[in-house]
Amino acid sequence: MTTLLNHLSEGPVSAPPLLLGPSLGTSYALWDAVAPELSTGHRVIRWDLPGHGGSPAGLVGPGATVGDLAALVLALADSLGVERFAYAGVSLGGAVGLHLAVHHPERVSSLAVVCSSAHFGGVEPWRERAAQVRAEGLARLAESADARWFTPGFTVPRLVRDHRGADPEAYAACCDALAAFDLRDRVGEIAAPTLLVAGREDPATPPAHLRELADAVPGATLTEIPGASHLAPAERPEAVLTALRAHFDGGARRGMAVRREVLGDAHVDRAQGRQTPFTARFQDFISRYAWGEIWTDETLSRRERSMVTLTALVAHGHYEELAMHVRAARRNGLSADEIGAVLLQTAVYCGVPAANSAFATAQRVLAEESGAAEG
Repeated sequence: MTTLLNHLSEGPVSAPPLLLGPSLGTSYALWDAVAPELSTGHRVIRWDLPGHGGSPAGLVGPGATVGDLAALVLALADSLGVERFAYAGVSLGGAVGLHLAVHHPERVSSLAVVCSSAHFGGVEPWRERAAQVRAEGLARLAESADARWFTPGFTVPRLVRDHRGADPEAYAACCDALAAFDLRDRVGEIAAPTLLVAGREDPATPPAHLRELADAVPGATLTEIPGASHLAPAERPEAVLTALRAHFDGGARRGMAVRREVLGDAHVDRAQGRQTPFTARFQDFISRYAWGEIWTDETLSRRERSMVTLTALVAHGHYEELAMHVRAARRNGLSADEIGAVLLQTAVYCGVPAANSAFATAQRVLAEESGAAEG
């Protein structure tokens, strides 16, 4: 028997992972209008709840908890080799994100909670819905899906079909999880950068629930989307996409800032000016990964990173990039003598011919900088 949640992975495997969680009664199709755009800069992994979409119903049973669902999400991430990830979830999927951020903070780098809450209106309504679904299935409940999910006149037929086709026992177990969920006394512990997105017309988790979270989660940002009900990613995908991009692309912005500090505005402007649709993803990768994650890691100082970089460039004969990083090393505080000492070290371990070319490149750059300073 399959023990993993059904999922769809999109985007480069090398990109930062972003997990997307669904609402009760829907499949990962909830993210159809948002995920492809997010996947240009992330490894997007969207998953189905047990008994929904393609996930096996037997993954949960009566008395299930949000913690049980979170454990299934972690098992999926582990199977894909994903240790740390950004996370966005809608309604029950958002509750899973809150649980992960509280109980497994080392796994969640950034969090977005969409049309969700730290509690879902008490135990009895969910117990009653679970009992109804166990007794009569989902057909009658699915008839009211549009009213619960969307503003009047709007629908997404695929999601309504998914609701009708969900496994009743698994759906009821998810209702049990919502009945037992109340994290109000723990959300103040969340350390991950957190975005809260409310649908202004949402009757299930009204904006007041998201405002309550915004007041409790340190540093959280709240966005309210006009004209959106409970399934905002399906009803107002452009607004949700804009909010999520602004939140999750912080690494790219931070990386671009560091890239400019180290390499200089002139170089970065030239690189950006040469960017084409063909090279755009690579440029984004450099900003996010090389500059937004590696160069911002405080384990090594920028001086030390410059020394490592100079050595690596000499070893591989990348003398044009060496010239750029000699300038960067000066910005990072290395003196001409220290740069010379690094290059002398490369003569021992990378070879005299490589060091000879490196000294010639470095001498030219240092002379140009000295002349510019005197001028």
